[in-house]
Amino acid sequence: MTADPIPTPPAPDVAPPDQGWRRARVAPSLSEVHRSISVEGLSKWKKVMAFAGPGYLVAVGYMDPGNWATDLAGGSRFGYTLLSVILISNMMAVLLQGLASKLGIVTGRDLAQACRDHYSRPVNFALWVLCEIAIAACDLAEVIGTAIALNLLFGIPLAWGVGITALDVLIVLYLQNKGFRLLEALVIALIAVVGVCFLFELFISKPDLLGVAAGFVPSPEILKNPEMLYIAIGILGATVMPHNLYLHSSIVQTRKYEETVSGKREAVRYAFVDSTIALSFALFINASILIVAAATFHTTGNTEVAEIQDAYKLLSPLLGVGVASTVFALALLASGQNSTITGTLAGQIVMEGFLNIRLRPWLRRLITRAIAIVPAAIVAILYGESGTAQLLILSQVILSLQLSFAVFPLVMFTSEKAKMGTFVNPPWLKVTAYLVAFIIASLNLWLLFQTVRGWLS
Repeated sequence: MTADPIPTPPAPDVAPPDQGWRRARVAPSLSEVHRSISVEGLSKWKKVMAFAGPGYLVAVGYMDPGNWATDLAGGSRFGYTLLSVILISNMMAVLLQGLASKLGIVTGRDLAQACRDHYSRPVNFALWVLCEIAIAACDLAEVIGTAIALNLLFGIPLAWGVGITALDVLIVLYLQNKGFRLLEALVIALIAVVGVCFLFELFISKPDLLGVAAGFVPSPEILKNPEMLYIAIGILGATVMPHNLYLHSSIVQTRKYEETVSGKREAVRYAFVDSTIALSFALFINASILIVAAATFHTTGNTEVAEIQDAYKLLSPLLGVGVASTVFALALLASGQNSTITGTLAGQIVMEGFLNIRLRPWLRRLITRAIAIVPAAIVAILYGESGTAQLLILSQVILSLQLSFAVFPLVMFTSEKAKMGTFVNPPWLKVTAYLVAFIIASLNLWLLFQTVRGWLS
């Protein structure tokens, strides 16, 4: 009589947590809100709404004051031609943010933690330093944008406006303690303010609809005209923000999805829907800035409008509508304030992720804000409007430099089967992602070279 064979246990539904990584996974960043929002047992549409939110926090970075300067310059100089560049930039953003959310959901690590658990300590430390510089540069653009808006709306001196932006640390702290959904609601409300403002600007500027449609079709002239190419690369560089990749890979983990293969697959799908819809709003706002600039400035011969203050001064006189400039400044204030909120979250994620240092949230955000406020305040006091405009440009160049140090690890991690298991990027996505990464790196290097050469000359 033969013994019955020992039954083979079923294959585990979840890969071992440390498979493919140099170090074991530790506590998540933003632990106070980690897996705090339940998405289980909901109908399809309620689940769509439950997952909605992180994408909008990410989309904020794609419409921050740094984008405004490049969009204004593109519209005033070259009309509607560079709309195709905004569209292509947005498509790249959809791809990269999709990879970021997938990394966070599948591995339980945000991008900063993934870098810490994969690279050696010296490399990890170098990546952290570069990322902190980039976040400071991004925060700098947001602080300056908010200060400019306060100056335009209320006549508050730029130096005082820079100081007032520090108060958002208290706003974030208060709202996060009340629940992450409330913070998401504030961000979405501010995005809606920006959107409504630009719907109004589009209505009164009466753009050429055929010209707008033609602008979304890529033109070979962009590559032939060096000045047009320079602004086009500036739009690309200002659109994809490195801190957004760290931010998105962390905040998608605020949802309490099932940690099984099927549960993660569902979470990845809903997170992608969320970020794609949110980035569509960012596309609308960026395109609107360029369209308004083209319809208002380019068609009237004011082709040198590249600074936010100049656009504010000219909008009402050229359009013949007294509130046009005020609505423009209100949109800038909402955009800048939104960006500072998400920038402080990204700062906390990066420090906790790379170094596993757990500071009190208010202290971490105060440090992040101080790094941006001090140089912005000094420049505002010493050089005024012209200085802040140059600082805005410098912040975008710094961001361009750091971007590849976030994009390449993201693409590499999500393309490794040992780390992602069944969620690994398929060959077509892997090729596309690396192509996007190399395009962004090449264009940003070219932009940096041209900017430095311009400064030296």
